[in-house]
Amino acid sequence: MHPEINFASWRISIVINTAACLIPLFTAVETSGQAVRDSGTTTSYLIRAAHLIDGRSDTPRDNLAVLVQGERIIAVGPVAELTARAGNTVRTIDLGGATILPGLIDNHTHILLQGDITSADYDEQLLKESTPYRAIRATAAVRIALMNGFTTIRDLETEGAMYADVDVKTAINRGVIPGPRMFVSTRAMAPTGMYPLLGYSWELRMPEGVQIVDGPDEIRKAVREEVKYGADWIKFYADRRYYLGDDGRLHSWVNFTDEEMNAIVDEAHRLGKKVAAHAVGWDGIDGALRAGVNSIEHGQGLTDDLIARMVKQGVYWCPTIYVGVYVAPGRGGVWPRMVDLERVAFGKALKAGVLISYGTDVGGYAWTENQAKEFAYMVRYGMTPMAAIKSATSVAARLLGQEAQFGSIESGRLADIVAVKGDPTADISELERVSFVMKGGVIYKNGGTTQ
Repeated sequence: MHPEINFASWRISIVINTAACLIPLFTAVETSGQAVRDSGTTTSYLIRAAHLIDGRSDTPRDNLAVLVQGERIIAVGPVAELTARAGNTVRTIDLGGATILPGLIDNHTHILLQGDITSADYDEQLLKESTPYRAIRATAAVRIALMNGFTTIRDLETEGAMYADVDVKTAINRGVIPGPRMFVSTRAMAPTGMYPLLGYSWELRMPEGVQIVDGPDEIRKAVREEVKYGADWIKFYADRRYYLGDDGRLHSWVNFTDEEMNAIVDEAHRLGKKVAAHAVGWDGIDGALRAGVNSIEHGQGLTDDLIARMVKQGVYWCPTIYVGVYVAPGRGGVWPRMVDLERVAFGKALKAGVLISYGTDVGGYAWTENQAKEFAYMVRYGMTPMAAIKSATSVAARLLGQEAQFGSIESGRLADIVAVKGDPTADISELERVSFVMKGGVIYKNGGTTQ
């Protein structure tokens, strides 16, 4: 085995042992952060509230209840009907005037990052924070995501932390730490010299924020390695160096040749994995679409022609609006202008019917910022509140290929359920104040009355 992998495995074993010791800390922070689990038998809940948004319908419905048995929803219907069906053995959770929704899905996160407004912040994390330390911080990040109502996340690369995302995912699945269910991409790919860390003396062997790959054969091997070590998705950096051209478009330098991008997508699809492309400028998006990717990340340089191709190819877009707003002042240059370009592109993509999935790039900004802030920007840019909610529920689930498992509140789905006290269709910022969180039938935050 490659010595780098041996070293990474040794480091991650430290992380998991350390994380296990942190469980009392997580559960003692606040009562609402404790998972309510049943010992030995399957727990059933009747959850009732004034309003219900199921993730598929265009309007909320009133005075309905959700019957949960074990990890699944077994019925959705009138309160009186389900109360009679449930009997005396079911625990009732009364959320009063709240609105129930499916658990939220963020399809672009970085649990191994803690914000990088400037490249200096990024260098600090790769040069001064060990992988075990970063993974410990990631256990805090996933807990924050869960308590904010995000029961599922797609984590799009570890930024130099090897396969630590797989280990955090495993720790969540085994109940070692609380967190959302995770779909991970492990190490994103970029060619030599086209991703930080850059600018250091050639005499120094610097850590890389990605897996460096050159040429189709090396790329195919890298895809296989990432899948071997647990990647659910494959991610690559299609472009860099963004600038405004004389044609008014946001252009970029393309990282890979067509042959190389085709190799990434072809090998990933051959192994049953989907591909996400970081593509900001027109040129990067154009190349990624030619290669047949499944999702475009960021996409500030989208134009009418690219939008039409995305619709035709059924490619999803994760706009990650808030992170652009967050980092633009610190980065300067063309970045403030990119905020305006994305607002225009968003309106055009929405009108054309592009499949827009909720994704925030949290970790690219500090985890202390509630990742639900993205909703307000989507609505400000032209989405209806209900469409924004669907982008983080049923639409996001379809991007993951998991619409039969979660993303909606209906019989047979996993019991991923959240609630807010107000009406998010009237004020989308209500989603920044989640008061109830259930993931897979387990309660992690309970702002209601339990009987």
